[in-house]
Amino acid sequence: PAVTSPCKILKCNSEFWAATSGSHHLGAEEAPEFCTALRAYAHCTRRTARTCRGDLAYHSAVHGIDDLMVQHNCSKDGPTSQPRLRTLPPGDSQERSDSPEICHYEKSFHKHSAAPNYTHCGLFGDPHLRTFTDTFQTCKVQGAWPLIDNNYLNVQVTNTPVLPGSSATATSKLTIIFKSFQECVDQKVYQAEMDELPAAFVDGSKNGGDKHGANSLKITEKVSGQHIEIQAKYIGTTIVVRQVGRYLTFAVRMPEEVVNAVEDRDSQGLYLCLRGCPLSQQIDFQTIRSAQATEGRARRKGPSLPAPPEAFTYETAMAKCREKLPVEDLYFQSCVFDLLTTGDVNFMLAAYYAFEDVKMLHSNKDKLHLYERTRDLAPGNTAPTGTHPALWVALLCLCWLCLL
Repeated sequence: PAVTSPCKILKCNSEFWAATSGSHHLGAEEAPEFCTALRAYAHCTRRTARTCRGDLAYHSAVHGIDDLMVQHNCSKDGPTSQPRLRTLPPGDSQERSDSPEICHYEKSFHKHSAAPNYTHCGLFGDPHLRTFTDTFQTCKVQGAWPLIDNNYLNVQVTNTPVLPGSSATATSKLTIIFKSFQECVDQKVYQAEMDELPAAFVDGSKNGGDKHGANSLKITEKVSGQHIEIQAKYIGTTIVVRQVGRYLTFAVRMPEEVVNAVEDRDSQGLYLCLRGCPLSQQIDFQTIRSAQATEGRARRKGPSLPAPPEAFTYETAMAKCREKLPVEDLYFQSCVFDLLTTGDVNFMLAAYYAFEDVKMLHSNKDKLHLYERTRDLAPGNTAPTGTHPALWVALLCLCWLCLL
């Protein structure tokens, strides 16, 4: 089974950035404080050196620290306590508001037309996927899978088993790559892992780099270690990443034009937010939900697996989920499913926050709740939504009787 990287260089980078944002604009009297932060940064990298030997970001950070030590005439000996968190001074590059019009999607592409049509995709829990077309699926997808892959950005998630020997998985790692775009942004990479939700890109920055429209890409920390938001105004996109319990959730709001900006349309089958999970990776949520009600816990198709924790019965799981999700839609049903499968109450919170993100990001408020089927048929099949396989057998038998 996949495991998360023990290399903690992202944490070192984000702590240094948070401690020194704006320090390069300060006078010489502030140099000792900056040197203190550098020594703390160096100490952090030494602590994680053994587990980061093959990590390029780690080696880049080590060389960068040495260069900064020389530039600021810092001694390697001295205090390493972190200085206070700084606020950015007016006019700092992180706060530029004079971005060119091309770096604001609505202004540049839709200046004389109707507002763009926005779509939403989300991934949470065991995991449950809501696609850009409002299809709701419960999937296995263990290992690394691409959520989004278009001309502007790539999003990849890694899902790992929740319990040893179980097919229940949840998102333990997330990588987002924003591709370089005209005079707006340089390429930026964001990575989050279990117990590591940085408020900065991998290179320590919080915006799109040195280009004139850099502020059209920006990270904001909403709740430390639990909730970040990335605004990519140049493509009209908002991304929300949360850590709930041990695992990550993902939600995005994106214009249809950006969603469909794919050069090689033959490769769109790997784009989960657009096409959904492969049929072989989808779980028959309806059948399992019936089993939960009758057997008191979720059972999945396939070889016999170790029983999940018996922390919840079907009735107690229903009651727990109603505390946060009073409407019995698919988010509620996902909550019940996850509690019975994992016994972890944090999956209830993941479903709750996923729905909160839908309320914030979905442009059609009439489609917030979903009640339709959760497993797609193969392309070209057009069975009515929510129809149980047994009913189709009965209908076919009835048709034959009519012919006779």
